[in-house]
Amino acid sequence: MSTLYIRLPSKATADSVSDWRSLACPFAVVSNANLSQGSTITRQGTVPFSDLSDTIAKAQRVVAVLAASDVNVLRIKMPPLSAAKLKAALPNLVEDQLIADPSDCVVVAGGVSDGLRTVAVVQRTWLDTLAKTLIACGARRIAAFPAQLCLHFQSGQLGSVTAAIDVVDEAGQDAGIDMTLRLSEQGGIGLAIAHEPDEPAAQAAIRALCTIVPEVPVTLYVPQTAVSAYQEAVNDNVELGKRITVSADNWTRWIASASGTMLDLMTGLGVGTGSKLDWRPWRWPMALAAVVLFINAAALNVDWWRLNSESKSMRTNMFQIYKSAYPKESVIIDPIAQMQQKIAAARHDSGMVSPDDFTALTAALGAAWSSAEGNNAAIAAIDYRERSLYVRLKPGGESPPEQMKSALSKYGLALDLAPEQSGAVVWQIRSKK
Repeated sequence: MSTLYIRLPSKATADSVSDWRSLACPFAVVSNANLSQGSTITRQGTVPFSDLSDTIAKAQRVVAVLAASDVNVLRIKMPPLSAAKLKAALPNLVEDQLIADPSDCVVVAGGVSDGLRTVAVVQRTWLDTLAKTLIACGARRIAAFPAQLCLHFQSGQLGSVTAAIDVVDEAGQDAGIDMTLRLSEQGGIGLAIAHEPDEPAAQAAIRALCTIVPEVPVTLYVPQTAVSAYQEAVNDNVELGKRITVSADNWTRWIASASGTMLDLMTGLGVGTGSKLDWRPWRWPMALAAVVLFINAAALNVDWWRLNSESKSMRTNMFQIYKSAYPKESVIIDPIAQMQQKIAAARHDSGMVSPDDFTALTAALGAAWSSAEGNNAAIAAIDYRERSLYVRLKPGGESPPEQMKSALSKYGLALDLAPEQSGAVVWQIRSKK
């Protein structure tokens, strides 16, 4: 699964330009969200957000890393609550730590560590703008993480701080500096730095960093092209050179940290966080299947119409034949059955015996009974109904049914055992015709 990571500019920087989509954004495309599973970064760079439309549309998942200055990460002690109750109580629990109205913010709770729950707060309108923009570019699955929790943190060094610098530019012009600081395993802050045009960006960033973190050791990650400038700004002060370590930033650290982050801010909006099937590669197969289904449905309807017409024509002919043979018949419901009844009645009136008449069945039974070998049975009763002859045998003796079947078949009759509640053996003899 291909995942696109984008580090977005801060809202303060975006508000300072006419169109924030023209701001340059660092991005990386990986074959798997978890680099530890052997995936690799297939593409990376820094381009204006508007140039990433095709990349966003092709990616199966988009992870937006929000500027740390736009996300307030809090640590709150709260009682154990169910997911539904926690979601309802979060705005009230963080209200006293926010300047803005909680109803204008998206509040998402993370995991619990050391008895405190990590909570992230972001402005709803800004997050909604980012989500709509990504969806308009073709994103199918979206996640948004705070940059301060995606920044690599050296947990083994207590009291140390990790910082990262993003120099935001618009059409080659410096539009500001976004600084991200991770102060602890579960906390961090961000700062959007605006500096004078004649002041180097590196000096402005180092000055702001020293103001926020005046004493503890700092690992500072900067873009590869700006390592020498920031190293020079740090070396200007001997104390800073001992306390601040400048290193080149890379996406491997960000992606590894983002994979373990559980604070997906998009869950607060309910936008694009679930797993969705990419239907675009299936468009032509589905269209072809729809055409085949339509053709088959049309063929079935045409065939049904043809058979229905033939059925109506055949039924009309049968009515006409029956009417011509029996013009005085006024009620015609089933011409075939009525014709068979008429023929049987005519044969009976003319003295012809039908194969399923009582006389024919009993005569055939008598002849077969006499010819059956080893017949020691005795007939208790004979009943004639529904054009079948029912023969009940007396208990104590039974004629072999296979021999009787063979004898009766010579006369065109079939022998079956009929169910009898009293337990007696009853044969059902009927014509095969």
